[in-house]
Amino acid sequence: MTLRKAVAAPFRAKGRERIAESEFVVALSLDRDWFSPDQAKRLLDVAASEGLLSRDGSDLVCGFDPDEESVPDGFRPDESILQRRSTFQRLLDALVDAGEAKQDAVAGINALQSDLGVTVEAAAVLYAHERGIDVSEHAARAREGL
Repeated sequence: MTLRKAVAAPFRAKGRERIAESEFVVALSLDRDWFSPDQAKRLLDVAASEGLLSRDGSDLVCGFDPDEESVPDGFRPDESILQRRSTFQRLLDALVDAGEAKQDAVAGINALQSDLGVTVEAAAVLYAHERGIDVSEHAARAREGL
């Protein structure tokens, strides 16, 4: 996932899983020239809303091991990662990351939604569960929509 790569880059560069918020913004805006400082702050908010980062005072703590996320040479994230994703989008991304074809997943989810009369998010959780894909982190949000 591109968002994870963008989040991991500043932590990998510093060699730590905890950095100051200002270090994060400088790494993405000045050091890498991926975003403006305002966009880097927006990315920080999006990543925090998705559980990839947490705030501890003025520090940011990476919610995953940044060394496990490769950041290839020449990598440049798209500005689309600055947008908050819906629960459905997150579930669909998890399915695609697990090897499901996006078009097949959407068709299967839509069929489940129609057959069961539930929200698209609930159908996506069920679709993923039936395929052995762990989306428990998104299931609570989907449950709220029922």
